[in-house]
Amino acid sequence: MTILPRLEQTQQAAAAVRRLSDDAKARLLNHLASLVDSQTEAVLAQNQLDLDLLPDTDPKKDRLLLNPARLKGLAESLRDVARLPDPTGQVLLERTIEQGLQLRKIAVPLGVVGVIYESRPNVTLDVAALCLRSGNACVLKGGKEAHHSNQVLVALIHQALREFGVPEAAVTLLPPDRAVVNELLTATRYVDIIIPRGSEGLIQFVRQNSLVPTIETGAGVCHTYVEATADLNMARAIVVNAKVSRPSVCNALDCLLVDAAVAPALLPMLTEDFTKWNVEVFADEASYGILQEAGYPQLQPARAEDFGREFLDYKCAIRVVSGPDEALQHIQRYSSRHSEAIISRNQPLIDRFLTEVDAAAVYANASTRFTDGGCFGLGAEIGISTQKLHARGPFALEKLVTEKWVVLGNGQTR
Repeated sequence: MTILPRLEQTQQAAAAVRRLSDDAKARLLNHLASLVDSQTEAVLAQNQLDLDLLPDTDPKKDRLLLNPARLKGLAESLRDVARLPDPTGQVLLERTIEQGLQLRKIAVPLGVVGVIYESRPNVTLDVAALCLRSGNACVLKGGKEAHHSNQVLVALIHQALREFGVPEAAVTLLPPDRAVVNELLTATRYVDIIIPRGSEGLIQFVRQNSLVPTIETGAGVCHTYVEATADLNMARAIVVNAKVSRPSVCNALDCLLVDAAVAPALLPMLTEDFTKWNVEVFADEASYGILQEAGYPQLQPARAEDFGREFLDYKCAIRVVSGPDEALQHIQRYSSRHSEAIISRNQPLIDRFLTEVDAAAVYANASTRFTDGGCFGLGAEIGISTQKLHARGPFALEKLVTEKWVVLGNGQTR
């Protein structure tokens, strides 16, 4: 069955969202947050139906999981977005040209935003909130793993929309069937932009097949380079946090680069924490020898394909490098341009790293886990853009707009 009639309804509903005042949009999101708080048990029950279908060993299970704490965080995120200034209607430029025409360039909503994502039901609320706050309608294509969770969350969104006189079609959830994806990607008449969020395979499929303009929210192959002058206790804390705090997300550590001068001291320091979390290490020859001597149990010789690999699990590649030149060359070769970090006390080298590394977010002496719209004070995000046109880094409220020229005259002709 074609989805085009539903997409047309979403396009028509976008006009109703654009008509909402700044205050009405904020109140709508605050009301939705209250609905999420009040319906926690119902949401968790539907989420459990999804969780029951995944084995415990599937790394997607953590991304799928909702619990009271996560739902409370999502409700607070809705309130955070409601507090942010409306990015639409801002006058970006104003002038009068020679012929007496008054020009204004203003920020306006994109229109209909399509998002294709996999097993993260939090994306459902984040996308809806950001789109509604910025005056956009949205089309959601979630994965089958989160179908029950997405349905119950969209039902709450529809309830809030009805109470504010906005058509439910302003937030449309498509069937989880993959068959609808190709039709969505070619619906240039009804959808203004497509944003894929998920695996590298999903992102590349959308890039190669979409006729609708696409924002790439890329996979995260994130490195941390521990340089020779680093505070090793700091390095240990950062590396462990970046790897184990939530390994299934895109800003988690995938590859640790360690300067040869400090590798014999640092790597044994990691073994206790890595053993606790059962981290499987894919080590190059130098790091393998150090970790083997330290008695680390979960150790594998690294293969070429283990570098440049997004693990999304309790797994990590490690390579010993001869210095910053080799570290920078490795990152240049294998980075997905998401988030990269250096741990160092050498300020000129830190400055070089921050300048030379081509990524959406670069860090000095901090965990890459902070690359997140909420952490950056953006309320929420649709994803982390790793491309360079229109938006880079957390793709959030401020980027869900385009420009419109308004021209006021009194009879001028050319």
